[in-house]
Amino acid sequence: MTHTTTTNHWTLPEPPPSRTDIPVPDEEQCLALWDRFEMLDNIRRHSTCVADVATFLAQKAKDQGHDVDVQLVRASALLHDIAKTYAILHGGNHSQLGGAWMQEVTGNPVLSSGVTHHVYWPFAIDLENHFPQLAVLYADKRVRHDTVVSIADRFEDLIERYGSTEYIRRRIQATMDQALEVETAFTRFIKVDLNEHTFDCGRME
Repeated sequence: MTHTTTTNHWTLPEPPPSRTDIPVPDEEQCLALWDRFEMLDNIRRHSTCVADVATFLAQKAKDQGHDVDVQLVRASALLHDIAKTYAILHGGNHSQLGGAWMQEVTGNPVLSSGVTHHVYWPFAIDLENHFPQLAVLYADKRVRHDTVVSIADRFEDLIERYGSTEYIRRRIQATMDQALEVETAFTRFIKVDLNEHTFDCGRME
């Protein structure tokens, strides 16, 4: 069943589930895209750590028999902030820009939707159909700069840095609530207590 989300102006179609007939960029190709889009070094370190966390989730799920494309998850995570440097320098929504760029460059709608929706997922939390996108979203919520932290610590930092108005603080709180919901879903799906898990970027166990 296809879900849609209605905004004030339009209805968003739910992204397609993963497919195996669309090429996925490998590690070398992802790093080449970092260079092409002039990604700053600190964003590269952040993206690497997010990719390690997302890859851990994907590999655990695959090991337990779930149909998960580990490289698709990793590539989506490596590229989730591909437009962050541009947005810092010129403005714009980095997730929407990045998603559009990655759709054009890779032709992979699952990867690009993972980039577009890595800040907030506006659909039902369905790991069977949307594992890659939700893995990227969750991994991003566990990494502050290039260090893995709890969701609570990650959002405390976001509120301190960006919570200048009550409206912004409410938006951040809504995003945190969703991140906790996604964490619960992943904990049940891969049978790992993620709230207690201390990921070590570059050395996943």
